[in-house]
Amino acid sequence: MHPLAGNLSEIKLSDLESKVTDLTKKYFMTQNMEARKQISMLLDSYKSELNQRQQAALKKIMDDKSLDKLIKVN
Repeated sequence: MHPLAGNLSEIKLSDLESKVTDLTKKYFMTQNMEARKQISMLLDSYKSELNQRQQAALKKIMDDKSLDKLIKVN
């Protein structure tokens, strides 16, 4: 995790996606390898947070649609 990223769980999903898009553009705009390294570390942090949120959302959907709730046994 990048030390300047802060607490990513407090950032809204839309803002997180926007930051990934913006940093990706900046990564390809710069030729400075040190800047690219820092941007890459930030991107990894943001993408990791996005992945965790997507996994949590998928787990919630799968739990809501479990067969135990769909099948009634009398």
